[in-house]
Amino acid sequence: MKLYNTLSKKKEEFVPIEEGKVKMYVCGPTVYNYIHIGNARPMIVFDTVRRYFEYKGYEVNYVSNFTDVDDKIINKSMEEGIPASEVSERYIKECKKDMADLNIKPATKNPKATEEIDGMIDMIETLIEKGYAYPVEGTVYFRTRKFDGYGKLSKKNLDELEAGKRIAIEEQKEDAMDFVLWKPKKEGEPYWESPWGPGRPGWHIECSVMSKKYLGDTIDIHAGGEDLVFPHHENEIAQSEAANGKNFAKYWLHNAFLNINNKKMSKSLGNFFTVREIREKYDLQVLRFFMLSAHYRSPLNFSADLMESSKNGLERIRTSAERLKNLLEKAEGPLKEEEKQLLESQKEFTAKFETAMDDDFNTADAISVIFEFVKFINIEAKEDSSKELLESFQKTLNNLAEVLGIILEQKEEILDEEIEKLIAERQAARKEKNFARADEIRDILWEKGIILKDTREGVQWKRA
Repeated sequence: MKLYNTLSKKKEEFVPIEEGKVKMYVCGPTVYNYIHIGNARPMIVFDTVRRYFEYKGYEVNYVSNFTDVDDKIINKSMEEGIPASEVSERYIKECKKDMADLNIKPATKNPKATEEIDGMIDMIETLIEKGYAYPVEGTVYFRTRKFDGYGKLSKKNLDELEAGKRIAIEEQKEDAMDFVLWKPKKEGEPYWESPWGPGRPGWHIECSVMSKKYLGDTIDIHAGGEDLVFPHHENEIAQSEAANGKNFAKYWLHNAFLNINNKKMSKSLGNFFTVREIREKYDLQVLRFFMLSAHYRSPLNFSADLMESSKNGLERIRTSAERLKNLLEKAEGPLKEEEKQLLESQKEFTAKFETAMDDDFNTADAISVIFEFVKFINIEAKEDSSKELLESFQKTLNNLAEVLGIILEQKEEILDEEIEKLIAERQAARKEKNFARADEIRDILWEKGIILKDTREGVQWKRA
């Protein structure tokens, strides 16, 4: 298996630190709003990477954090007049719901920044003791130039970075390129006590600490969007390797950007979509299928036409799976002599699929193989086919789809009458202030592809 390592800028053979095991850290979202489709790409991509490792027999320890203290979260809490913790907890819950709908497997561990403060303080103290960091009036900075390897991931030169730096240099910094490890509290912000006074951690330190705590000093794979290469991942390397005295990660994987109609996604351009908004128009399996239709290192363009194409492609695969299921209900008997060659031919599709995935997780080619296999099934699976042959076809199709996180079964349709009955029950529960039951009913309908919207005129619903 070969993967493209951002650190070396080339494909390398994957050799785990410990045989049969993969330690993998993926940077998670900052939870101040619903996740957008740009957030969804790395979630889907690296969930698929994890699934393929597991398919190959590896035990994967998959850690992905939630940044639950940040300027955006604090600003949102001030806007709404509630504690920052309420904002972050609300959107962690909503994020997990969207991830479940995208069929993203739960991480082995989802650490939160606010629960790892003690570890951050310990690492910062270690960096100060080793001379890599220094406190100034409640702020602690990392001495970037002291770390010899700075820039090895992004291939950026410190002198060029300083020359191109447009922001004002803080007078208390020793060097313009030094970055913050700890910042003093401001009025109305959450804070924690530290040896340098009350405050909160800088963004970069949290991932260094969480990765070390849950995966060890050196990990197999660190991953995230390409926007994180600099400065976030570069700073993580500097902090971790300076503090621990060991290489931080063997392989660095980064997915490319997602554009909307060939333009960068931006609220100001009006082309910003949350996963929830896409959910109102499409089964989120379509979004997942779309995200995997291109190689993860290739820029991906989101458009209505491409989503419709993905919807049709997924439908082709699901229709074939449904036909197999129907044929199996009537099939019987062991493999026939003339069917043995078909089983041999089937193995070729699995081999081609694995070849694609072994080549830096090329999901675009892997999907093409599934389409080829579906065509093969549609021709060779017949009403008089043996049960053993059809079961083998079904097992192979399910296995390949499972690697990509594609759910082949269609959602069971719910009748309008049932929907209205559940909505009425939900309204009664809300009136009785039984909000737990009301939320439960909303989730039941959500799972069945029914979207509710509370309006002044009452509850409106529509199918996804």
